Amino acid sequence: MKLYDAHNHLQDDRFAGRQMQLLTECAAVGVVRAVVNGSSESDWAQVRALARENPIVLPSYGYHPWYLQERTADWEKVLAGFLDETPGMVGEIGLDRWKPGLSYENQEAAFLVQLRLATERNRPVSIHCLQAWGRLHELMRDHARPDCGWVLHSFGGPLEMVPGLARLGAYFSFPGYFLNERKQRQRETFKHVPPDRLLIETDAPDQLLPPELNHFSLETAEGRLLNHPANLVVVYEELAKFLGLPSHDLAAQVEENFLRVFSGS
Repeated sequence: MKLYDAHNHLQDDRFAGRQMQLLTECAAVGVVRAVVNGSSESDWAQVRALARENPIVLPSYGYHPWYLQERTADWEKVLAGFLDETPGMVGEIGLDRWKPGLSYENQEAAFLVQLRLATERNRPVSIHCLQAWGRLHELMRDHARPDCGWVLHSFGGPLEMVPGLARLGAYFSFPGYFLNERKQRQRETFKHVPPDRLLIETDAPDQLLPPELNHFSLETAEGRLLNHPANLVVVYEELAKFLGLPSHDLAAQVEENFLRVFSGS
């Protein structure tokens, strides 16, 4: 099977320079493409370097709402430069009313700037959303969107919003973290995602799978567990079981979806 990771952070410093080894291990289990998402100006160059060094990597550049305070005066120009220099997508961007102590001020303005940059170039957008689903729907409804579509990374929103978001062009990405027992509501929601809008992700090094499904173990020097991006194969297998689908049928559908939304990137 050909496997496609719709969202990870392979540039993360916690991988401690092991990125090429990890990509080799991903290729060995069938991963053929992986979207690597930047989070701020400080890591966009790392994302670009990974894309130049390995054809599996599809680069994505954006300002995550957790890091907006790091923006320089020229951040929009810098982001546009990365997008124009290297084929890729926009993200991770988003709205977050969940993280304690995080100001919501300026989140929407930064989000709309990045959405506009993506729309002008018809690049897909990877969107983080926590406890702001109604407002996200309003912004996507009321502003121009990329014709190619946009990705709701680790979608944990309300079931009743799925049809409306899909009509606006959304794709819904399932992370291995939702295989944890306490994430039953989020898993059940994916039974109602239109098949032609389904994607799969690892969000590595974050969003660990349940211990019994963590087949590719990875630790920091301090002994902290990380999510290995090769765990993508496990996410495919377990989601297929949950949805009652043959693994190859699910893989074929996800491949079609991934190539559709990322075809211009």
